[in-house]
Amino acid sequence: VGTRAQSEVGAERLKRVIDVLDAEPIIDAEMLKFLRWAAEYYRHPPGEVFAAALPVLLRQGRALYEPLEIWRATARAWQTDPAALRRRAPRQAALLEALRARPAGLDREDLEALGAGWRDPLTALERNGLARSVEIVSRAIPKAVSTHGTEPRLTPAQAAVVGAAISNPNHFQTILLQGVTGSGKTEVYLRIIDKILARGRQALVLVPEISLTPQLIERFKARFEAPLAVLHSAMSDTRRLAGWRDARDGGARIVIGTRSAVFTPLEAPGIIVVDEEHDASYKQQEGFRYSARDLAVARAQRHGIPIVLGSATPSLESIYNARRGRYVKCLLPERPGAAQQPAISLIDLRRHASRQGLSTPLLGAVRRHLEADGQVMLYLNRRGYAPVWFCPGCGAAAACERCDARMTYHAARRGKLQCHHCGSQRAAEAACPACGTAMKPVGQGTERIEEVLAGQFPRVALARFDRDSTQRRGELEGLLDDMREGRTRILVGTQMLTKGHHFPDVTLVGIINADQGLFGTDFRASERLAQTIVQVAGRAGRADRAGEVLVQTEYPEHPLLARLVTRGYEDFAEAALAERRAALWPPFSSLALLRAEATRSEAVGTYLQAAGRVARGYRDSAVNVLGPAPAPMPRRAGRHRGQLLLQSARREDLQNLLAQLAPKLEKLPGARRVRWSLDVDPVELF
Repeated sequence: VGTRAQSEVGAERLKRVIDVLDAEPIIDAEMLKFLRWAAEYYRHPPGEVFAAALPVLLRQGRALYEPLEIWRATARAWQTDPAALRRRAPRQAALLEALRARPAGLDREDLEALGAGWRDPLTALERNGLARSVEIVSRAIPKAVSTHGTEPRLTPAQAAVVGAAISNPNHFQTILLQGVTGSGKTEVYLRIIDKILARGRQALVLVPEISLTPQLIERFKARFEAPLAVLHSAMSDTRRLAGWRDARDGGARIVIGTRSAVFTPLEAPGIIVVDEEHDASYKQQEGFRYSARDLAVARAQRHGIPIVLGSATPSLESIYNARRGRYVKCLLPERPGAAQQPAISLIDLRRHASRQGLSTPLLGAVRRHLEADGQVMLYLNRRGYAPVWFCPGCGAAAACERCDARMTYHAARRGKLQCHHCGSQRAAEAACPACGTAMKPVGQGTERIEEVLAGQFPRVALARFDRDSTQRRGELEGLLDDMREGRTRILVGTQMLTKGHHFPDVTLVGIINADQGLFGTDFRASERLAQTIVQVAGRAGRADRAGEVLVQTEYPEHPLLARLVTRGYEDFAEAALAERRAALWPPFSSLALLRAEATRSEAVGTYLQAAGRVARGYRDSAVNVLGPAPAPMPRRAGRHRGQLLLQSARREDLQNLLAQLAPKLEKLPGARRVRWSLDVDPVELF
């Protein structure tokens, strides 16, 4: 990031520069300041922070601008009769048509996208003078932006949000857009971005999951005639570098990406949008543990531009910031047109018979909605067939040999047991190793629910939407398309269902087990459960047909569920914030978590005790040091884990302590025998 004529480091320790890759800095001075600030705030090595902000190919030494080999049709190719070529060489003809359809040329990735076996036809076309390769080095040039397609009429509430966001486009402000599910938040984003693009500026849009990206891209392409860059981990490294470069040069006017896209350089930043701002996916859980949402706010402040945080269920931290006046809160209280919020009812599992987790009232509702030509969505946040492989003879359960966790039974994988924490697998034992009794699956996962539904509704098309069913390329998009087009009538899925998908014909949503989050050890467990219920429920009744939501529970009298169902998320948030205030949990305090892991538990304890002594040694510190203690899962992937929690009522006090503590952590006794990490503003306390 800089050069010096002299160095304080001894000459024998210096390394010679091999090559200077770029004639100009690939990151401008303002972005460099931002990354240095992020490294200081999260107490992470600057070099790793810089690396996290760069595309993979740049980290590996690729120059920012390199010659790109492309193939174009020659003048002779335009004089060739395609029909005649098709009769004698159909593969050459198909490739030639693709080249003629793209006069600018096709690169290697474009050719790969056409399918395997393109090399021989291309060689033949080149030999016959119908195609030629050229090397180009180009920079993206900003182009004029236009809007096309039909713009729906905004509701008064939507128009008010748009007006607030663009009232002063050259001034930083954070707008918390809280809109009920289906209230048209995306349309608000589109209108705001339209105004920003008209001023010659760029827009950065963050989404929490890759699964949301395709439908958002479709919405943007249908509205804007504008160069668009997409950045997420499922793309090839070459494509990501190209999109990153186009955004940096100003050619890409709209940038849509997941968490790491927050570091994308923009030539003329104008607006940042963070969709589903509450989602925990915005927090990086390994390496550089940053929050993309929080960094987006900090970046907007540095650029002096507005930022919109959108959600039907905002995080309690964001709600608190709005109440303190740091954010401007805007509401979309109802769905546009004839669409209405679905009615939510609780099903008491203690009073109703169930078939493998599906109660009689829920099965009856599924049948009723299918007969009315509606679609059904069922949510269970457990993939696999059953969470426990159990011995009824001695009560033993199959456990992971590397984690303090039980193995999940996957019937779809030929009876495999898998640990969902470390990924280890083994064949399911037919008989108990301890007593010889036949083992059996206990509990429900999405595979088992799918099996039960197939038996109950054999003529109805159903699909499963979880990490196991969307591993291959194209499977995720195919499942979503089948649901949107009505080919799938019942969709069973996990947390992936909550991510803002729009299925207009879904009239029934069933939450199969709402009790998983009622008694979690994490102080955020109730908040996440409430967000999940509201988000899943919001998939129902999004068009002009009434929606119904059924929530199965064995604790219908639980205050959280009762308050959420009868009074809504806003009232729940009020009560949850009161609890947080009484317990001094965020947002009424700031946290940092020192984690350590090693193959021996003694090494973890020794290191964390030493860290605790140093942290407590700062007598003028207003920081509580809690622990050390074992992690909620003490052993994971064969390594023992522990943690030390630092808590302070003032963020400044916590940062002051971390500034003194962080440099000493690697020098503590036993530091070389453990893997340790510091997580500032952790979202998961394990």
